[in-house]
Amino acid sequence: MKYEAIIGMEVHAELLTRSKMFCGCSADFFGAEPNTLTCPVCTGMPGVLPVINQKAIEHTIMTALALNCEIAEASVFSRKNYFYPDLPKAYQISMYDLPLSENGWLEIEVDGNSKRIVIERVHLEEDTAKLFHVDGHSLVDFNRSGVPLMEIVSQPDMRSADEAYAYLTKLRQILRYLGVSSGDMEKGAMRCEANISLRPVGSTEYGTKVEVKNLNSFRSVKLALDYEIQRQSRILDEAGSIEQLTMGWDEDRGVTVVQRSKEYAHDYRYFPEPDLPPLHISREWVEEIREKLPELPDFRRDRFVAEYGLSAYDVDILTADKAVADYFETCVKAYPKAKLISNWITGELFRLHKEAETGIEEARITPAALAELLTLVEKGTINQNTAKAVLGEMFKSGRAATEIVAEKGLAQISDADELERVIDEVISANPEPVAEYRAGKERLLGWFVGQVMKATQRKAHPQLVTELLKEKLR
Repeated sequence: MKYEAIIGMEVHAELLTRSKMFCGCSADFFGAEPNTLTCPVCTGMPGVLPVINQKAIEHTIMTALALNCEIAEASVFSRKNYFYPDLPKAYQISMYDLPLSENGWLEIEVDGNSKRIVIERVHLEEDTAKLFHVDGHSLVDFNRSGVPLMEIVSQPDMRSADEAYAYLTKLRQILRYLGVSSGDMEKGAMRCEANISLRPVGSTEYGTKVEVKNLNSFRSVKLALDYEIQRQSRILDEAGSIEQLTMGWDEDRGVTVVQRSKEYAHDYRYFPEPDLPPLHISREWVEEIREKLPELPDFRRDRFVAEYGLSAYDVDILTADKAVADYFETCVKAYPKAKLISNWITGELFRLHKEAETGIEEARITPAALAELLTLVEKGTINQNTAKAVLGEMFKSGRAATEIVAEKGLAQISDADELERVIDEVISANPEPVAEYRAGKERLLGWFVGQVMKATQRKAHPQLVTELLKEKLR
């Protein structure tokens, strides 16, 4: 490739607070009737005064600490002025020259190689209303207006769509571990814009930057950046020049399209918000918040490898989501066989949740219930295949494994006398395979086991059946 991609990301995450950023309206707007969670403050009525949401400040400081940022002792909210139907005041309360935090970093891994992405700033602002375009009309819902919105801005340290993808997935993982945001891009709880330029390989000068918006999934981010790299490469190959534009990603056509010319900071005429005092953050409060930080993904990943002896592959899957990691650890406390539990969670349990399109936090099967099921297998009460069927029933009904096994008569047959009777019948009914086995065709042993399992409706203890068959056939 003749050109090197220079990529920076601006990520906005809606914070999980009960009320909005500057008023007491509920911030839980998803699914609510339009324009029912509003007040004069979040609809921008004249003469109203904003009041800062302390929990939003705490969530932002917590995120900044997790991203290794420096927390400012003083920061200032500013007015970002622009005219758009989703902004009733004609300005957005945000932060500009004195943000809440700066100078952090996030470690990502791509193709086995680690890379540090510098975080320029993490700050707070209020979300806008939401526009709906229906049958030639534009409708506005103010339920989202004023919801706390955290912005995380990176330096242009990424060099490929894969690195940008890794950065976003890692960032969302951290936000979820902290419990500050759902990070759900499909619902708009996490939104990102990518700034991308190209320069000749070996050059140190930056090219002209293009911003790409309308990225509503991690897949969209990767596809849009790959497309934009190709688009800019073609222009440069033809001796053209890149215009500084804001592009939108058209998911249906798989292309970026021009939205408008790119704004500069001075276009917004920032000035300090006169209705809000400067924020003074005490070092004592910062340390209190630091002490409340949960175990972050990278630390948990390393601990799982060291403490449970699991492979890096297994640990990556288990720690990708905090709810899954918590579920796993609770299971291990009840049934201390980490690898076996890992296999059942990432295998059968994940399969059931995928089919039901649910998350593990919605599971009817508690960690204790899964541990009970595995104990039944270990004791020989049921076999592996029966356990999978019982797990499916537990997933649907939430009932205990012992209850299902007893009700449906699924207990494994481990009585040697009863199994010998079935084996004798199978041997008597199949003289030719018996003769072949005794003549040296020992792979037929598996076939005989299958016949016994079939005759017992798969309730027979397979290991005991195998031992008894070998003895009888010999």
